[in-house]
Amino acid sequence: MARFPFDIVAFDLDGTLADTAPDLTTALNHSLAHLGRPPVPAEDVRHMVGHGARALLRKGLAATGEVSETLIDRGFPVFLDHYTAHIADGTRPFPGLEAALDRLAALDVRLAVCTNKLEGLARELIDALGWRDRFAAIIGGDTLPVRKPDPAPLFEAVARAGGGRAAYIGDSITDTDTARNAKIPCIAVTFGFSDRPADMLGADLLIDHYDELIPALERLGN
Repeated sequence: MARFPFDIVAFDLDGTLADTAPDLTTALNHSLAHLGRPPVPAEDVRHMVGHGARALLRKGLAATGEVSETLIDRGFPVFLDHYTAHIADGTRPFPGLEAALDRLAALDVRLAVCTNKLEGLARELIDALGWRDRFAAIIGGDTLPVRKPDPAPLFEAVARAGGGRAAYIGDSITDTDTARNAKIPCIAVTFGFSDRPADMLGADLLIDHYDELIPALERLGN
């Protein structure tokens, strides 16, 4: 039997591993209400995610009126407090994900997370979903001085997971740009939080369901 072509598979988190939009939407709208703003529809929030919580709040403010660093500074702690307390109320893994992770583990592939979510929040969410033992490395948006699409966080995730040939799975232009900058093969999911059609992301391959992940990685690696 041929050896699996990748030693490490790294994943984005929001919109890739899990549908976090319900809880992000609730936290965003809670912080907007605190600032006297109307709520943002959940479907709009899905297209705002990908650059971290502070950027999400900035986009929420822009969608409902003026934006200033003072408003962001006022709303950000409110957002973080609410999101931390409700981090997995409505968040769910995407269909087929956990079976795919099990299959990768059975193939001796090491798994990593590389996200622009704050590392502390990423770890809280991963723990809440029962995934603590699945990932050899978790790199967040504040782990290093730079964040995606700079390739350094992805390089760090691969290194902390033990090094070797790696692939990256994401859902947004931030993810595909990160992989391209790192010269690491990339698969994009079509069901995530992208602000543009998946076929415009420039990924090496697209998948519509996690049932397709292992065959896609085999094609990509060979």
